[in-house]
Amino acid sequence: MSGSRNAGTAALWALSAVPFIMVLGNSMLIPILPNIQAALGISQFQASLVITLFSVPAGIIIPVAGFLSDRVRRKWIILPALGCYALGGLIAAAGVWSGSNLYTWILAGRVVQGIGAAGTAPIAMALVGDLFRGSERSRALGLNEAANGFGKVVSPLLGAWVGGWVWYGTFLLFPALTLPVMAALWWFVREPSISRGMTFSEYWRSFRILWRRDGTWLIVGYFAGATVLFLLFGVLFYLSEILESQFRFGAFARGGMLAVPLTGMCTASYLSGRWIRKNRTVMKWMVIGGLAGVSLSLLIFPRLERIFWRLADLVLTGIGTGAVLPSLNTLITGTADRRERGIITSFYGSVRFLGVAAGPPVFSQLMKLPATAMFSLCAGLAAAAAVSCLFFIRLPGRRRKSFTPISPSLGNRPGKVRIR
Repeated sequence: MSGSRNAGTAALWALSAVPFIMVLGNSMLIPILPNIQAALGISQFQASLVITLFSVPAGIIIPVAGFLSDRVRRKWIILPALGCYALGGLIAAAGVWSGSNLYTWILAGRVVQGIGAAGTAPIAMALVGDLFRGSERSRALGLNEAANGFGKVVSPLLGAWVGGWVWYGTFLLFPALTLPVMAALWWFVREPSISRGMTFSEYWRSFRILWRRDGTWLIVGYFAGATVLFLLFGVLFYLSEILESQFRFGAFARGGMLAVPLTGMCTASYLSGRWIRKNRTVMKWMVIGGLAGVSLSLLIFPRLERIFWRLADLVLTGIGTGAVLPSLNTLITGTADRRERGIITSFYGSVRFLGVAAGPPVFSQLMKLPATAMFSLCAGLAAAAAVSCLFFIRLPGRRRKSFTPISPSLGNRPGKVRIR
């Protein structure tokens, strides 16, 4: 029994390392975007594309990876995806060695990294849902989200430290950190066996039944997840820019300050994952309360003048985000069984990536507005997400139906619908 528990713990830590590595893809670069902008002689908007062209390909390809992961072992999707993620870092750094078209090389490498990222964290989340049940699942997903948050805390400091020596060194960190994670997944994760008899038409029919039942609240949940990450990364981009342009802080100081609200997010993710257990009512109110906290903090932010109070206010943004994400993760992964969980969590991962992708370029344009107007719009968006969750998130119970695919031995007989 102890050996089984230890194996499960090792597998969980290996899987939690996947979102940790993935989140470095953006968070590690945010504090050094001004350095990249200066080194390449590009505009603020062009610098923001270094973030966007990682997240957009990931957001587009994630549903494909999710579909494939429902048909084969999820580990066989995650491992090649991590390899692609590492390769993208090498391509981005290769522009420096080529001596020309540095910006093009970086963007190409970021696209490759984004394609790889599509098969990492969302599939790992689905695999955690496969391996753990009941209250263990909520704790495991809380740790998974906390690892994501911890990556966000560490990555600005790590990126700023390496970028302080040489700005392109951050791209070389990706393969160096990814290879050990691939080895841990290979050795420690033992995935449960799966049924391989499900055709595409059966899979699509199963998915449609699930979507008719829970589609409305899933859309609202996706919107809430995308909103908090859009606001988080947009505010971090804004903060990095003003710390450099107005306060003249160096890269490492910027990284340390960006880590402050992210520490609040990481702590809240871990604690809320342990607290919510199997109580779906608590999960719903954690989502609503977290979004309300984000809205309040953004409304207050432009009215604070000293940088200390601004950072303190953004801790509330981080805590609110950390309260929202583990609860959404558990609600969404619990909606479907093993046959559909990959595609459901992948759509969720896709909108999360697109939220991250939109943050920096949208905020680069919003910064042309007065700060009060910009942050009032952002606070209104968070409030709208909270109200949507209040009215539309349904808590699935025993009424749930799921399509059971036909057995290959039954020929073309119709499938059955069962209550589970």
